[in-house]
Amino acid sequence: MSVAISTSRIGRKPVTIPSGVEVKLKDLHLTVKGPKGNLAFTVHPFVNVTIENNEIKVHPSTDSDHVITGTSIRLYRSIAGTVRANIYNIIQGVTHGFERKLLLVGVGYKAQAKGKILSLSLGFSHPTDFKVPEGVVVETPTPTEIIIKGANKELVGLVAAKIRSIRSPEPYKGKGVRYSDEIVEIKETKKK
Repeated sequence: MSVAISTSRIGRKPVTIPSGVEVKLKDLHLTVKGPKGNLAFTVHPFVNVTIENNEIKVHPSTDSDHVITGTSIRLYRSIAGTVRANIYNIIQGVTHGFERKLLLVGVGYKAQAKGKILSLSLGFSHPTDFKVPEGVVVETPTPTEIIIKGANKELVGLVAAKIRSIRSPEPYKGKGVRYSDEIVEIKETKKK
């Protein structure tokens, strides 16, 4: 006996495979190869993934052994939506790549990329060296700008967050490392 489980509007949309991208599905292991690199993804066992006509379709599993209550039906739908979003991000990553931009705000704050090391001068007594992981490229077009690029959206975001955490923006003058689209609310200092 199978149970019909509907998904959200975005979860129902198939992911189109662009030309130049090769997708392979073996058991629960999905590998995607494209111009910007190769990425792999392990599909959740509660989800069925099919590839047909240059489209990847994601459906919640309809196996009645797993689906018992209304709560688990909602869980299956949410997992299917998340898996679809992850597959879409992988396709976008190997096709176009992802980018995150950081800005350094403060007198004397500067950054310089030297291969796989990002050297940061952020007002500490000594420069801070950040080791850039594999799969990510860090560029410094100006001394106060850092651009992080890569095919893996999660890894690009993680590297940006780690660099930002070295010197987060402080609330009184706004000095520190911030995202280019981040708005830092400045607090008013105490008046005598």
